[in-house]
Amino acid sequence: MKKLKKILGIISLSIALLATVLHLTGYGYIIKAAKIVYGNGHITSFIDDFRFFPTRKINNAPNNIWHWPKHKSYNQIKPTQRLLDEHKKMKTVAFLIIKNDSILSENYYEGYNQDSLSNSFSMAKSMTEALLGKAIKDGYIKMSDKVIKYLPELKGKYAQEVTVADVASMSSGSNWIEDYYNPFHITTEAYFSDDLYRLMLDKVRIDHKPGQKFNYLSGDTQLMGMIIAKATGMTLSEYMSKSFWQPMGARKYALWTLDGKGKTEKAFCCINSNARDFARFGKLYEHLGNWNGTQILDTAYVKKSLSPRLASSTYYGYSWWLSHYKNKKIAYMRGVLGQYVIIIPEDNLIIVRLGKKRDFIPNGKPHSNDFYIYIDETYKMLKNL
Repeated sequence: MKKLKKILGIISLSIALLATVLHLTGYGYIIKAAKIVYGNGHITSFIDDFRFFPTRKINNAPNNIWHWPKHKSYNQIKPTQRLLDEHKKMKTVAFLIIKNDSILSENYYEGYNQDSLSNSFSMAKSMTEALLGKAIKDGYIKMSDKVIKYLPELKGKYAQEVTVADVASMSSGSNWIEDYYNPFHITTEAYFSDDLYRLMLDKVRIDHKPGQKFNYLSGDTQLMGMIIAKATGMTLSEYMSKSFWQPMGARKYALWTLDGKGKTEKAFCCINSNARDFARFGKLYEHLGNWNGTQILDTAYVKKSLSPRLASSTYYGYSWWLSHYKNKKIAYMRGVLGQYVIIIPEDNLIIVRLGKKRDFIPNGKPHSNDFYIYIDETYKMLKNL
């Protein structure tokens, strides 16, 4: 018994020493990350981790809810076996097929339902870009504006050159390293940071000439979110409520995860909502910014968002992923654990998938395997209409 107590004492002391070293070297956030992630039985961030962070409410208008119509064949077409297998393998929690602005198929798994909140992860990048479009329409910002107009503390050789268009199209030239699994890199630090605003201005530098090369960086979207907040004088959550959640008649309020001090929204991720409300952004962009007769975003802006900026990266527009699969022009929002809102305007089709895992992305390719499966199996189901 004495030996066991001695061993436990040594372990406790070692942990305390490690925690001290991490704090002194600027890596104290790793302790928080380990507690939230590993302490809840996960190896990476998870779809309901908003419960462990401060959040800010994105308010809907309870007296002005727009309900998705149900297709005349609502839930009469059964999912294919391959789709069911993929759902099981990837731990899908929600899968919607919306045809002609009506819900054709709607299924929930893993104990989730229509009202369950689930982390958007990087789908928030596309929604933050929608906020940018609204801020431009409202006269707060121009795409050609220099980032230093709003964030004069920005550092780096090319800090004076980088524009709003550069950060919106992931071509800022930033030193950010996009790595979700290395605890010592800035992506992890930003996710668990207590002061995200300060982190961005202290550690992010524009070291390369902007507007030259696509490089998927969460830091670019975070800068974009900071610009929007500075220009509008509103928090991102407030502006999202006013600009989209309420005008589009969202079914339920959402929660935007904040940094540890509860000050700054994680613009690069973490809008926690449900499948039906995420789908509204698919409908809005499919209809080029028009929501049931009201032009929320300028048509030209949406068209630009859904088109490549750089010839070397035709698979990415302004914070939207792009594809020409099946000879159809496809655009989609994407999150790291297989969160998708896929729009195929040619067929007036929206596919929404939320879940706990994403299939792998083949080396050198922009799209993951499950992206193709969800589209393939949806079209097989549509043949039964």
